[in-house]
Amino acid sequence: MTQLTLQQASQIITAALAKSKESGYQPMGIAVLDASGNLKAFASEDGASMFRFDVARAKAWGAVGMGVSSRTLAERAKGNPNFFVSLAATADGKFLPQTGAVVIKDAQGKLLGAVGASGGTGDEDEAICIAGVQAAGLQHG
Repeated sequence: MTQLTLQQASQIITAALAKSKESGYQPMGIAVLDASGNLKAFASEDGASMFRFDVARAKAWGAVGMGVSSRTLAERAKGNPNFFVSLAATADGKFLPQTGAVVIKDAQGKLLGAVGASGGTGDEDEAICIAGVQAAGLQHG
């Protein structure tokens, strides 16, 4: 059974932070979750605000729970806001359908987890997540 390893999660975070620094983004928080939505690893850059963990984790939690990027969830939420508000309430606030998280898959397309970032715009957050996943030799979605 293929699982997301701590080493892969660490690689994702390291590469995502490197991409953020190279791009000149604000201080980031990055959360990597396994396929069950459990926290595998988290990093918060110096200067990141207090909400970075909660937001990054909630973006990733929604992505892994629904099996798609948080960008896709944000688009879906526009057409069915009541459902997504209900999901967020049911999840005790751990579900955030906002751009900035991608699912992590192995080469065969099996869902391994998700990575979410918080600190920049949704596009910036998503870009560093993608960079991290690719650097770890995994697929994103």
